[in-house]
Amino acid sequence: MTQPLIKKNCAIYTRKSNEEGLEMEYNSLDAQYDAAMHYIHAQQSQGWVLVNKRYDDGGWSGGNLERPGLKRLLADVEQGLVDVIVVYKMDRLTRALFDFSKLVEIFDKHGVTFVSVTENFNTTTSMGRLTLNMLLSFAQFERELVGERIRDKFAASKRKGMWMGGTPPLGYDVVERKLVVNRQEAKIITFIYEQFLRHGSTIRLLHELDERCYRTKSWTTQTGNKKQGGKIDANVVIRILRNPIFKGIISHKGEHHQGEHEPIISEKVWDDVQALIEKRRHAKPRTLDTKPKNAPYLLRGIIFDSAGWAMTPSDGGKSKRRRYRYYVSTRAIKHGYQSVDVRSVAAEQIEPIIIGQLRQFFVAPEVIHRTHQRAQMHEPNITVEEVRKALAQFDEIWDQLFPLEQNRIMHLIVKRIQVSLSGVTITYQPNGIMDVYEQLTCKRRA
Repeated sequence: MTQPLIKKNCAIYTRKSNEEGLEMEYNSLDAQYDAAMHYIHAQQSQGWVLVNKRYDDGGWSGGNLERPGLKRLLADVEQGLVDVIVVYKMDRLTRALFDFSKLVEIFDKHGVTFVSVTENFNTTTSMGRLTLNMLLSFAQFERELVGERIRDKFAASKRKGMWMGGTPPLGYDVVERKLVVNRQEAKIITFIYEQFLRHGSTIRLLHELDERCYRTKSWTTQTGNKKQGGKIDANVVIRILRNPIFKGIISHKGEHHQGEHEPIISEKVWDDVQALIEKRRHAKPRTLDTKPKNAPYLLRGIIFDSAGWAMTPSDGGKSKRRRYRYYVSTRAIKHGYQSVDVRSVAAEQIEPIIIGQLRQFFVAPEVIHRTHQRAQMHEPNITVEEVRKALAQFDEIWDQLFPLEQNRIMHLIVKRIQVSLSGVTITYQPNGIMDVYEQLTCKRRA
């Protein structure tokens, strides 16, 4: 008695790493598809039937599984719509051994066979599995070898001062794969360096850039996609001030090489800016003013004892190497130290605690969510991720601010700090987070 023929739905998967040639009427994906289709037709006696659906990934690397065509294929596999997957060559499906092992698990779970047309094997046999793993190992080795050669060539080109692609920096255009100064944009770079040297304030510089409507670079990719410039935020300013490309240098893995491009700023301006940044980074408040009445007490006016009395700044004297600063309860001053549980706290102890709390406050999910809701009132299309990145700038720029700027921002955010034996309680300003958010993003309310 003749056994009934079991129908096997066959899906063809094709992939090409780059988009070159895909616009042609008959391209590489079509060639792969036709070869696989002929193979399936040759197996009709085994019940093989081609599904009426294509799974193509043009311009996608085989180094990972994040590909739209492959995702559609795996979704159909999980729904039981595919029995056999046919590819022109094994590495069209994946080039990574780890990814392949994950795919094999999925195929096995759903009883799917994997077949390579040119390599003539499938995963239903133990020999096919062994051969496939061996071929995949060699494919991965070849890929890593090519990657090493590319990295070596990239490093050698960088050492020669050549621009090796990527997003062109503000102030330059890419002409015939070389950086050429864009005179209009170069004015923005010069302005940023000069104004930072003039007053050393990142926040003030952001406002000045916003008032002049200066934006990040607008450019067009090699594929014709237009990238529009946006607001210049604190991260952009810091990267510009730290990027030696503007003094004519190409960097690669910590090494600096004289570039082929024309510098926008002089070596002296660069050195002066770096010196100012380092000075601000290592500056300590006590070195700015030795007079107690002018000491840069960060929490002046917002710190209170457990009874609600204000704690006033007090200079506790100084040794040859340092000056001691305290916040002293005004109740203790007027009625004696025995009248309050916490009579004083050292500024060097309480200030880092409050700053640490603020750093955590700005990245707290509920704060990000609340800020996003309020930001949407003025920017309906803004995303949570954009708000999160904006608030995260606080942690990056805080240490670069002068003490007076730190004091102003502290008072924007914090309404009251109460100190007791049980700990510290912080009450935040109702609109403080939005005030700082708008300054970080150079946005103003209508």
